[in-house]
Amino acid sequence: MRHIVCRASGLLLAAGGALALPAAATAAGQAPAAPTAASAGGDVAELRRELETLRQDYAGRIAALEARLLALEGGQAQAPAPTPSPAAQAAGASKIFNPDIGAVGNFVGAAGRSPGGGEPSLNMQEAELSFQAVVDPYARADFFVTLGPDEVALEEGYITFPALPGGLLTKIGKMRDAFGKVNGQHPHTLPFIDRPLVSTNLTGGEDGLADAGISVARLIPNPWLFLEATGQVYQGNSAIFQAPIRGDLAYVGHLRAYQDLGESTNVDLGGSIAYGHNGATADSTTRLLGADATLRWKPLRRSIYTHFLARGELTWSRTGTADGPFDAVGGYGYLEYQFGRRWTAGVRYDNSERAAAPGQRDEGGSLILTFKPSEWSLVRAQYRRTRFAGETSPANELLFQALFAIGAHGAHPF
Repeated sequence: MRHIVCRASGLLLAAGGALALPAAATAAGQAPAAPTAASAGGDVAELRRELETLRQDYAGRIAALEARLLALEGGQAQAPAPTPSPAAQAAGASKIFNPDIGAVGNFVGAAGRSPGGGEPSLNMQEAELSFQAVVDPYARADFFVTLGPDEVALEEGYITFPALPGGLLTKIGKMRDAFGKVNGQHPHTLPFIDRPLVSTNLTGGEDGLADAGISVARLIPNPWLFLEATGQVYQGNSAIFQAPIRGDLAYVGHLRAYQDLGESTNVDLGGSIAYGHNGATADSTTRLLGADATLRWKPLRRSIYTHFLARGELTWSRTGTADGPFDAVGGYGYLEYQFGRRWTAGVRYDNSERAAAPGQRDEGGSLILTFKPSEWSLVRAQYRRTRFAGETSPANELLFQALFAIGAHGAHPF
């Protein structure tokens, strides 16, 4: 570092010496061509400006190098912060008033036979626009707008207060529910192309229980594990709940427990409950109970090359109708293994009854292969075999997905 400072000092001296060469040449008898008075005055002024510019430039560089040297040697001096350029200052001011903006494209293709047609052969399933920003020191806002083939909709839009009295984390707005794992995830964050049968049959499918409401979460201190309780109150207007009158709200509760089993392994357990009117009659309701479990293994030293995940969810539904309540049970199991830096393979088993159709059960399985060139793109293929209730032969389909993202996109829940 000292030789850098010396070199910078030498450059400054060399610059001064270069400017002094004409005077030295004159003293040695080598007279330069005589300039006119006007041109000589202009040249002198120009040289003085250049010399002053060089002096200030190198003085600043030397001061910065000396400060860095002192810091490395344990001194207290710190390098002065460089003055931002006007362009940088304008960019910083612009960032203050504009949110982080991102976009995610989700293209899905399908081949094979499925009852009712299934997914289209080629389809830009959705494009999601995200707008996220800190509102003030006490809150942040998140908006997610989906643009589909037939509609433009607000998928989520809420404000979060992360540090209210009592250690409460509160969200207000339209949001996905906290029931289980899959229902709260956006389509592009899922490890498979479609949602499991239990999600389609019992918890509303793609739209899930997303609704306008208030969510309150709190960590429960204890000496054994991470424990979080979440309570949500919704308007009661979703794919599952339909409130006949204003006061018929829907309620969702979730309890999550997390524990590290070692430096590479952890387990995540959850229990969920949801309740609300379903609109079938004036008094009919739907009640959901759910349990989920996730085991992760991800070695720290090779985390970008390999990991293993095992996850399962089980859901019980009681749906009130004009003919009485119907009970249904469904679930799925999923295994995922990363065998290369960009390659992941998975297998999923589905089994679910239908909410308002006693005795009708759908069953299926999927093989999934994912190639992920970077954080901003993904290509996935999924072979899906499903035996639907009432069908004589199973449906065999091949799904293809291409995901791509631009702009800022925040981390998703773990």
